[in-house]
Amino acid sequence: MGRRRPGTPTLEEVAAHAGVGRGTVSRVINNAAGVKESTREAVQRAIKELGYVPNLAARSLAGQRTDAVALVLTEPDWRVFAEPFFSEIVRSLGDALTDTGMQLLLTLVRSDTDRKRFLEYARGGRVDGVLLLSVHAGDRLPDMLAEARLPTVMLGRRSGDEYVSYVDADNVGGARSAVSHLLARGRRAIATITGPLDMHVAQCRLRGYQDALTLAGLGYEESLVAESDFTQDSGRRAMTELLERHPEIDGVLAASDTTAAGALQALRAAGRRVPEDVAVIGFDDFPLAQRTDPPLTTVRQPLEEMGRAMIRLLLEDMDEPSVAYRHVILRTELQVRESA
Repeated sequence: MGRRRPGTPTLEEVAAHAGVGRGTVSRVINNAAGVKESTREAVQRAIKELGYVPNLAARSLAGQRTDAVALVLTEPDWRVFAEPFFSEIVRSLGDALTDTGMQLLLTLVRSDTDRKRFLEYARGGRVDGVLLLSVHAGDRLPDMLAEARLPTVMLGRRSGDEYVSYVDADNVGGARSAVSHLLARGRRAIATITGPLDMHVAQCRLRGYQDALTLAGLGYEESLVAESDFTQDSGRRAMTELLERHPEIDGVLAASDTTAAGALQALRAAGRRVPEDVAVIGFDDFPLAQRTDPPLTTVRQPLEEMGRAMIRLLLEDMDEPSVAYRHVILRTELQVRESA
């Protein structure tokens, strides 16, 4: 390899001269989208003034930018994709990418064969980064992508020990605030319908429920807990099961709005009035929450902000790989309506 001639400007020197990061200089050289015109002009001016010549051979070896991001859905049960959560988060990610000019490529990964195939696809330089949704405990795909040094950001995490970069909501705090609201309204026989407990998000919402009861000096009974898969049908079944075990239930925290909608169906079928007999709280604050009968009190996840944060972390890592994985947890907020 040829040595750099003394006095030949480096990419770092161009970046310093233009007052930007070296990743931004790379994006301008590669003519990538997502750079402000004023910034692009400043970088081009610095290149001209310093006489910088990009190392085209190195760029060729490194591979050109594709301006494409893979959105990978790892949920094994495709029925779950019909739930509002997925359409809402895909919309927020698409909106966050609008100004960058980058394409969002949707990929479904359900098996080990799919994982290997996608890893080879991504390592082949066909995408610049990866966004992961609905990752269950034990899924190795985030580790495989990290080992391949592919910029990757997850929505949520697999466990409390997650190291791959992720954006999440404060699921423990959100559930705790919901149960505290039910307790403040005088409810004492409070049940919960969880999400799939092989997902960290469901474990966190269950922990928030337990924390609120413990803080109030109430005991935690496993028989007041029923598991769902975040769908409306599973919520209806879980609520029916809970009523059979504990007819005295007067409050319920459901792990999603769709699960809560199913719980409302079961309560109505059992002749229970909401909120007079049983108060119900959901989690998400989808448009669905305003259309249920009665309208649903729910914990708002800031999905739009979560989508923007995921794209921000991914673009930063694509521009200039960080020495650190980054974990962002966004606040939730209780939206009080008629159901509780």
